[in-house]
Amino acid sequence: MLKVGLTGGIGSGKSAVASRLAGLGAVIVDSDRIAREVVAPGTEGLAEVVAAFSERVLDADGALDRAALGALVFGDETARRRLEAITHPRVRARAAELVAAAPADAVVVNDVPLLVEVGLAPTYHLVLVVQAAVPTRMARLARDRGMDPAEAERRIAAQADDARRREVADVLLTNDGTLAALHAAVDDLWRERLLPYERNVRERRAVRPDPTTLTEPDPTWPEQYARLAARVRHAAGGDVRVDHVGSTAVPGVSAPDVIDVQLTVPSLAEADGPLADRLAEAGFPRLPGEWWDAPRRPDRVQWAKRLHGGADPGRPVFLHLRVAGSAGWRDALLMRDHLRADPAQRAAYLQVKRDLVAAAPDGADPATLDDPWFDEEHLRAEEWAVRTGWRP
Repeated sequence: MLKVGLTGGIGSGKSAVASRLAGLGAVIVDSDRIAREVVAPGTEGLAEVVAAFSERVLDADGALDRAALGALVFGDETARRRLEAITHPRVRARAAELVAAAPADAVVVNDVPLLVEVGLAPTYHLVLVVQAAVPTRMARLARDRGMDPAEAERRIAAQADDARRREVADVLLTNDGTLAALHAAVDDLWRERLLPYERNVRERRAVRPDPTTLTEPDPTWPEQYARLAARVRHAAGGDVRVDHVGSTAVPGVSAPDVIDVQLTVPSLAEADGPLADRLAEAGFPRLPGEWWDAPRRPDRVQWAKRLHGGADPGRPVFLHLRVAGSAGWRDALLMRDHLRADPAQRAAYLQVKRDLVAAAPDGADPATLDDPWFDEEHLRAEEWAVRTGWRP
């Protein structure tokens, strides 16, 4: 099962995306619809809302007057949080029931308007954000909901802004064009990413990226890492150390388009226990193989690790589980920080990477090839650590 979080500002066209995904076969869990169900007449939810805000929020038939309630809570953070404390736990519980009832091979799309505001992004395999320019959104709200400009502006301002949504977006759909263009983008996403991602998660199969192609430095690599790290922390279920390591963690360096993430574990036994299953379920299945478990080092114990990959075909990732304080754990952090601090060595590192890629046999991973530069660089990095007082 693949769990997708769908969000977007009011008037962005999020509902149109949800409708298209439903037509393609996704299971839609609509938080707005559930939010209405949990405060329907006769429910405990409605009784609590009335107790908190008085009968002013009821209409003549005793049902919730959403406009009256909205007038009380929009723009009043204290009132809004009071309402959320009543409704959000009920919405989450009902949504969990619907997800549990979905088929094992389903793509489940949780349509959550306040996904960013309540910090739900790390709980999904992928977050899809729909965005549109504010004037476009206001025009849609006037056309489709009869909302006056002042009310539209107030509703938009009460939600997270576009910058905050972009921070959690694995996929960003811009919806300033035609409905046909939006549908085409959703269809491509479904076919090329969501369906294979779901299959990979279900079969616990990681995407093996091409290690022989170097891409130009991507300024969004740190942001992409941050989203992955949040999912790893959520899956690990505790206060764990997660670091961005490898080539994409060094600014200005061309690299294979793979995000390397290091998860610190107390022992390899911990890495081999239930944690491995939790990571696989979160979209980071284990990559088997002796080469990954004990790299080319004389001291196997100090350099051993467990390697997981990413199930998302749109974002290759290597997740390295290393023991705190081990040689491999320290080396990944030291080399990253040394290269970040020394522009000359970054340039030399880039040239070595290019030379190794050019020298690698077809289909071979350049990372498996020896080069004396790395041994020399380790010595330079250790000298730098002593000189600067560096600590991991």
